[in-house]
Amino acid sequence: MRLSSPAASFVAAALLAPALFVPHAHAAAPAATPAAPAAPAAPANPNPVVATVNGEEIHLDDVRQAAGSMPAQLRQLPPNMIFPMLLNQLIDQKAIQAAALRTGLQNQPDVQAQMHAAATSALQNAYLSQQVAPTLTDAAIQDYYNQNYANKKPETEVHARHILVATEAEATGIIKQLKAGADFGALATKLSTDKASAKQNGGDLGWFKKGDMLPAFSDAAFAMKPHSFSQTPVHSQYGWHVIEVLDTRTAAVPKLDAVRDEIRQKLIQQGVRQAVDKAVAGVTIVRYDPSGKPIPATPPAPATPPKK
Repeated sequence: MRLSSPAASFVAAALLAPALFVPHAHAAAPAATPAAPAAPAAPANPNPVVATVNGEEIHLDDVRQAAGSMPAQLRQLPPNMIFPMLLNQLIDQKAIQAAALRTGLQNQPDVQAQMHAAATSALQNAYLSQQVAPTLTDAAIQDYYNQNYANKKPETEVHARHILVATEAEATGIIKQLKAGADFGALATKLSTDKASAKQNGGDLGWFKKGDMLPAFSDAAFAMKPHSFSQTPVHSQYGWHVIEVLDTRTAAVPKLDAVRDEIRQKLIQQGVRQAVDKAVAGVTIVRYDPSGKPIPATPPAPATPPKK
């Protein structure tokens, strides 16, 4: 039973470079005779109109922004394929919006509520992005790696499988069958209530570190020797476990490149949490119970007097 922790949601769409849909310039053929100096050309519009729908303009930047949310594999397509595909999508969206407005959908209370929720969510995400994105530097990732990986000793990992049942008596009965020569994997597939692991090769949990599992489970598994099963049932909040340790190993400290994305996600989670805490500290909050009665604020804990 692996431990889980709350993770803050943080999504940032990367926009493609402005040059993505800029056509390549072609070299002009040399003139047979020197031409008179031409007047300076007006600078090209970097964000031209590429379509209109009922007079509403779609600009090149709109296409570039849509390209930022494309899956990575589609971004590999040639720009002359991406551009018309995205432009058609934007035209379709504008046409649907126009049709919806003609029907008056924007005036329906439930639609207004959805539109308000979408606008509020967009504003919140923009604020979190503004607060967190500048902190996701290579130096910050390196510092996190130095503090949490580089100086730590290699950890022991265990490869184990388990059978989870509802009662201690069931677990004891399974241990008796194992002592009599029953196959652990077959019993796990047949009897374990942990269907996820039961389907994975007979209760196999793969390799894990001690902190990855619930304490009671980890304490039992890490105290066992390879190629042995627990002689007494192990109790956790999920039920009763019979554990078999298949092997142990010492996991080397990972290189920075191997954990860069993981560190980035952790920094995002930390940054979002800090931004939320800062925002909450800057507002006045009054809580009410379900009947609408104000709930008294919890007074801060008294300061401990200094020792004399």
